[in-house]
Amino acid sequence: MELRHLRYFRVVAEELHFRRAAERLHIAQPPLSSQIRQLEEELGVQLLTRSTRRVELTPAGEVYLDRVREILDAVDAAGEQAHRVAEGMQGALTIGCVGSATYSLFPRLVRALRDELPGVDVSVRGEMLAPDQVTALEAGRIDLALLRPPVTSARVVVEPVRHDRLIALVPDSHRLAGRGEADLADLRDDDFVMHAGHGRSALNGLVTGLCADAGFVPRIRHEVTETSTLVTLVAAGLGVSVVPEPTSALDIAGVRYLPLRPEAGIDLSAAWIPEPASPVVERALTVLRRIAAE
Repeated sequence: MELRHLRYFRVVAEELHFRRAAERLHIAQPPLSSQIRQLEEELGVQLLTRSTRRVELTPAGEVYLDRVREILDAVDAAGEQAHRVAEGMQGALTIGCVGSATYSLFPRLVRALRDELPGVDVSVRGEMLAPDQVTALEAGRIDLALLRPPVTSARVVVEPVRHDRLIALVPDSHRLAGRGEADLADLRDDDFVMHAGHGRSALNGLVTGLCADAGFVPRIRHEVTETSTLVTLVAAGLGVSVVPEPTSALDIAGVRYLPLRPEAGIDLSAAWIPEPASPVVERALTVLRRIAAE
């Protein structure tokens, strides 16, 4: 038995007329009659009664028609679902995100994905440092990452999304809080709150290098993995920091965000593993590139 036998039977049962059914199926009437007889012979059940004037379903045929409709509807739905998955319109997507992007680009991305890809189940893992995101990509725990390079894994593709300016973050009681900007050298005597070092945060290495260019080594008193925690510690007066400008979207009382001199910045990049190819990730990247361009 083949699916075409079921499709032929359904049309004949709906039309109760072999000529009309053959026209609807775009086949000749004799082969259609032959296919229905083959189906009945294989089942060992008469599905239709035929006369020169009319065609009628037998009681067995009525029951069989109900199940045939269920089967064919399920087959059609499965094919449609397969096409949607292959086109990246259905499936699951887990996104990891560095903290400073969590408060700006990331919410817009998730909203756009839910609007444009309603068949994709989007889940998020925020406040992840780059090495943790790379590990999660390689382990298959996330599908797409928003992180700060560099990335050393040969399996991971990295694509710049935007370049974020760095700003100084100081308590509102700080001597520089009332200024319009902050020179990095003016922070040489302050304690610093920074993201985790030892290669875990690209920002840690960048800020340390900028301080060296300004003629001092930052006195790091606190290292954290979450940007929200970093801002909270600065608000508590436990130090100053240098962060990407989107962090200013985090509304925590007690801090001041100041443009930094000399001006410096850091990339935000998308990262993913291209093999095996994921249509959902490709769709998400298309949305991400458009949002970043806006």
